[in-house]
Amino acid sequence: MSKLKITQIKSPIGREKSQKLTLISLGLNKLNRVKIVEGNDSIKGMINKVKHLLKVEEV
Repeated sequence: MSKLKITQIKSPIGREKSQKLTLISLGLNKLNRVKIVEGNDSIKGMINKVKHLLKVEEV
């Protein structure tokens, strides 16, 4: 599986609660925080839900 480097680039203020919870489950809750995660289907689905708040790169 590929590894993905996800960076939060926008704030979740004013977003739906489900989007805020998705960011927390990805391990992101502050701007410019970076996480490296496995690129499985469940993670890709979460990233797709909040893709407008993230920057995603392959490692």
